[in-house]
Amino acid sequence: MSVPDVTVVLPVYNAMPYLTRCLASLAAQTIGADRMEVVAVDDGSTDLGHRHLDRFARRFAGRVTVLRQPNSGGPAAPCNRALDRATGRYVFFLGADDQLGPEALERLVAAADRYDAEVVLGRVVGVNSRFIHQEVFAATRPEIGLDDPALSWSLANTKLFRRDLIERYGLRYPEDMPIGSDQPFTLAACHHARRVSVLADYDYYFAVRRLDARNITYLSRAEERLACAEALVAFADGLIGPGPARDTVLTRYFALEVGALLADDFLRLDRTTQAKLHAGVRTLAERHLSARIAGRLAVETRLRLAVARHGGLDDLVAVIRQDAERGVPPVTMVGDRWYATYPGFGPTADAGAAGGGAVGGSDAADGGAADGAADGGDAADGGADGGDVGGGLPDQVFDVTDALPQWLAKLDVTSVGWARDRAGRTVLAVHARSPLPDLDARASTLAVLAEEVPGGEVQLTRQEAATSVTALFEVAALVAASAVTGQRRAVRVEVTVAGDNGSAPLRATRLNASRPVVCRRGRRLYAVSPSRDDSGRLMISVVPLTPRRVVARLAQRR
Repeated sequence: MSVPDVTVVLPVYNAMPYLTRCLASLAAQTIGADRMEVVAVDDGSTDLGHRHLDRFARRFAGRVTVLRQPNSGGPAAPCNRALDRATGRYVFFLGADDQLGPEALERLVAAADRYDAEVVLGRVVGVNSRFIHQEVFAATRPEIGLDDPALSWSLANTKLFRRDLIERYGLRYPEDMPIGSDQPFTLAACHHARRVSVLADYDYYFAVRRLDARNITYLSRAEERLACAEALVAFADGLIGPGPARDTVLTRYFALEVGALLADDFLRLDRTTQAKLHAGVRTLAERHLSARIAGRLAVETRLRLAVARHGGLDDLVAVIRQDAERGVPPVTMVGDRWYATYPGFGPTADAGAAGGGAVGGSDAADGGAADGAADGGDAADGGADGGDVGGGLPDQVFDVTDALPQWLAKLDVTSVGWARDRAGRTVLAVHARSPLPDLDARASTLAVLAEEVPGGEVQLTRQEAATSVTALFEVAALVAASAVTGQRRAVRVEVTVAGDNGSAPLRATRLNASRPVVCRRGRRLYAVSPSRDDSGRLMISVVPLTPRRVVARLAQRR
C-alpha cells in the first residue's frame, strides 16, 4: 500500500451529532481515499459515536484506524497516540465537532508541495457564531513568520504539518494541559518550520460552536485557564530567543490568554479564586511583560495588567467594576499629563484645577506611561517623572496622555434596539455615550463598525456633561457581508484626532437584551442579534436558522 499524502488526526469525545457531519466531510474529500488515511482516537466517549466511527472504518477499510482509550481529560493524549500511528507525508488535525470543505486536503497538500512549506494554514470560518480571527487570512501568502501578529493570533492546530518536521523535532502535545495543549505544538512547529504558508482562496475548515456549549474550552475553570496561560508564556519564552518574534507571540498571550483572566467575568468569581488569578497575573507581568510588549496591547488590557501588577486585589476589582458596571470614567489633567480617574487614582484638588478638572473618559494605559508601569515604570517609558499625584497606585498606570485617540474611542452603550431608517429598512440602532461633552470638536472623524460593516453616518449630540452617539446597522448589510455559516462581529469605534487614529471596542456595560430579527438571504433565513461577550464588548451575531438550531434554542429556554 502506498504512503498516503496526509494523515487526518481525529480525537473524539462525545461529539454526537456533530461527528456525523465531520465524517461526511472527510468522505467527500476530493483528494481521494487512496491518498488519505484517518486515525481516530475515541477518548472514552459515552455517546453512540463509536458506531459511526466503526461504520466509517468499514467503509474505508485499510485507510481508517479507530483506537479507543479511557478518557484522558483533554485532546492532548489522543492526538499524541494518533501521531504515533500516522504514516502520511503530512498531518492534519480535525476536531470531531468541525468539518472540512470538500477540496480542503487536496488544496492544502498541493500548496505545501508547491511552496515547499512545512506548515500551511487554510482559511478557517466559524459556524454557529463561533468567532475566528481572520487577519491572517486577508490574502494568500507563500511565506509568513511569527514576527507577524496575524500568525501569532492563529496558533490553533487546524493546519497542515509536514510529518518529517514533527518527527525531526519530536513535537508532541503536553498532556498536563487540559486546555490549550495544541498551542505549544503549533508554536514549535511554526518556529522550526523552514516555511509557513497561508491560503485565503477557499473555505478550508469550518470551526463549529457547539449549540450545547459543552466542550472543554467552554467549561474550563478559572484556575485551569491561569495554568494554561502560565504554561504558554513560559513555553514561548523558552522556545524563542529575544527579538520581534518572541515579543509578538508574548503580546498575543498577554492580550488573549492572560488578559482574558481579567475580563469582566472576573467579578463573578469567589474571592479566593480572584486572589489566585491576581497573584498569577502579577507574577506573569513581573517576569515577562516588557514595555515593548505592553505598548502593543489594547488599552483596557494594558490598564488592568498594570493595576494587577502594581495594586492589590481590591484595586483590581474596583477598576474592573468601573468598566463593567459604571462605564468609562472621566479624565483629569495634572500639569501637562492626562490621567484616567479610575478608582485608585486621586489627584489633589489643586492639581486637578491646574488642568481644568475632569473632562473625559478612558481605559487608560495605552500611553507610554502605562508601558513604564508595566516594565518597572520610568519617565523614559512615557510616564510622569516619578511619584504619585494621588491615590495608592503609581500615576503612570492611569496616564493616557499619549493615547488620546484611543481614549476618545472609549464609549459605553446606553441602549440597543431595532428600528426603521428613513428608507424603511430594518436597522439595529446602537446608542452610546462618551463622558466628553465636546467629542465632536475633539475628534475630526468618528465611525462605528461591526468589523468591516459600517454603522452608517454616525450622529453626535452634545449633552450637558456627555456626548450621545448613534449608529444604525442595516440588517440586510450585516447578513450580506456574512459567510453562509454565519458570523459573529465585534463592534468597535474608530476616531481621528489631530491626524492620529485610535480604535477601541464598544463596551456594552448597560446592554438591554433585544430579540433577534430574521432576515432572508436567497433561500436561507438568518437570525441577527446583539449580545455582550465576557470581555464586555458589544457583539452582533448573524446565525443561519436550521431546525437543529431552533430545537437547541428551545431546549435552552426550558
